Amino acid sequence: KSRGTIKDFPGFKANDDAEALRKAMKGLGTDEEAIIKILISRSNAQRQEIDVAYKTLFGRDLVDDLKSEISGKFENLIVALMTPSALYDAYELRHAMKGAGTTENVLTEILASRTTDEVRHIKQVYQQEYGTELEDSITGDTSGYFQRMLVVLVQGNRDPDSKVNDSLVEQDAQDLFKAGEVKWGTDEEKFITILGTRSISHLRKVFDKYMTISGYQIEESIDRETSGHLENLLLAIVKSVRSIPEYLADTLYHAIKGAGTDDCTLIRVMVSRSEIDLLDIKEKFRKNFGKSLHAMIQGDTSGDYRNALLLICGGDDD
Repeated sequence: KSRGTIKDFPGFKANDDAEALRKAMKGLGTDEEAIIKILISRSNAQRQEIDVAYKTLFGRDLVDDLKSEISGKFENLIVALMTPSALYDAYELRHAMKGAGTTENVLTEILASRTTDEVRHIKQVYQQEYGTELEDSITGDTSGYFQRMLVVLVQGNRDPDSKVNDSLVEQDAQDLFKAGEVKWGTDEEKFITILGTRSISHLRKVFDKYMTISGYQIEESIDRETSGHLENLLLAIVKSVRSIPEYLADTLYHAIKGAGTDDCTLIRVMVSRSEIDLLDIKEKFRKNFGKSLHAMIQGDTSGDYRNALLLICGGDDD
């Protein structure tokens, strides 16, 4: 069952919405409020239908028209809302790797928190859009164990959740303990294989067993034994295995707090989770940071951009 803040709009009529949007953009000045109201109360699938209706009625491209009327962060947010979800993930991954420098945190966030099915879908769309395999882009742009861990995730071959085999749980926990805490120099390969291929319910048991064996949470060991992009990726996988909403609440909190907001991350998480688990993310956010997501967005953004984000957030839970 969806735990998103945005659902299909009842009584939806694509043509009516297309006409209302055209009206909001025609003539002098733009009615941003109308644009926000329509697009954010429709699901992504409905927005795609509005897109088609708009072209059919006016022979114009809706996204192009929107882009010519609005700008900045607000424009980025609206364009993200207009993009089908797998294509949006593919686009974000592509742009994290294009040009000089790689935005490793984007690769980490998306590939650590998407399900096996989602990853397979993203790969398909990536290939169609960019004429190249996601894996090839990653290997061309990253290196070392960070690269290897990403490549394992991109295979999308994590074991499906089934009955957990206790002796394998014990074995994996021992292997991780030996690889990390016991010997000098970490056997990263063990971490990569186990974290990248075992089922979610199996890994949760492994983490519990690891704690029993070592007296440490696995996060603490990863923190001590690894560093840099690899450490961030391993931690993101562990956190996502424990709870995806909790991991993404954490991601949002760090994007908003401190000097300067990481708007790219804020937009990506809000939009990509708006129909999946944003309600759960809000709950975890409140619980872990003692402040509502709504209140933090309100205090840290402004204008149409803020109004749109708050609508996606859906109500304050303070």
